Amino acid sequence: MPVSHDFATSPVESAWQQATETPERTLVVGAGGQLGRALQGLWLGRDDVDFIEREVLDIGAHASIEAFDFSPYSVIVNAAGYTDKDGAESAEGRREAWAVNAQGVALLVSAAREAGAVLVHVSSDYVFDGSEAFHTEEEGFAPLGVYGQTKAAGDAAVSTLAAHYILRTSWVVGEGKNFVATMREHARNGESPSVVNDQFGRLTFTEEIARAIDFVLREHAPFGTYNVSNSGDPASWFDIAQKVFELTGHDPNMVQSVSSAEYLDAHKGVALRPINSALDLSKITEAGFRPRDQFEALAAYLA
Repeated sequence: MPVSHDFATSPVESAWQQATETPERTLVVGAGGQLGRALQGLWLGRDDVDFIEREVLDIGAHASIEAFDFSPYSVIVNAAGYTDKDGAESAEGRREAWAVNAQGVALLVSAAREAGAVLVHVSSDYVFDGSEAFHTEEEGFAPLGVYGQTKAAGDAAVSTLAAHYILRTSWVVGEGKNFVATMREHARNGESPSVVNDQFGRLTFTEEIARAIDFVLREHAPFGTYNVSNSGDPASWFDIAQKVFELTGHDPNMVQSVSSAEYLDAHKGVALRPINSALDLSKITEAGFRPRDQFEALAAYLA
């Protein structure tokens, strides 16, 4: 059962009241991405939500944000982002990652503040170095690469807005290119991929992020940061790859186990990954949200 809050005296409700002085309409930025498509599926049929793709609003372009009219919206959901962890290590990728994940987010914060809107933003386990077995919302930033640095900068910008939600995720899987889809393709092709066995975390399906966004907005959860992933015991990428092979009717022993060090030696130019990416889900579960088990969700995804 969701936790009830005394909205009459809550600063959260006060901020919500200020935000909803504008018309009760929601804007989803980055609607063409994996999370944007999941939100479209969840909110199908709602006539109070506008789904905007990059061609209409590009948060990586200052002029695009300046030209867009945010005044009709009481809620802005940022589903846009530069997510190529390895690409961000290149000169061109570094510029784009900072433009979208840091500067663009800061501009979106300013737009939300001017519109009096609640801002929902999606973060990443890459803001941490992986030294903790489970990451809480209070852990300090210690990113290992450019992508994580830009996400941390975006989080810092969002946190300056009173009416905000940061949903921190890990190992995201949705419609389109992702680790699970790649492993499924290897299995179908009879290939034997090499997958690291010493990086641990949980999958987060985009449907789960969409459900969490809907939950915090619908329940008027206290503003701030919430860890969101699917539930269950943390697993390695190797474990997950074997599970994909098994669930698709292929021999899981086809997956080759390698260490992170061995993988980095064989693949030059890739970004460093946190060894531990599992997120502590206590805060959002105590608020009343119930994450789905990652392997149950994986089976449904592959089906």
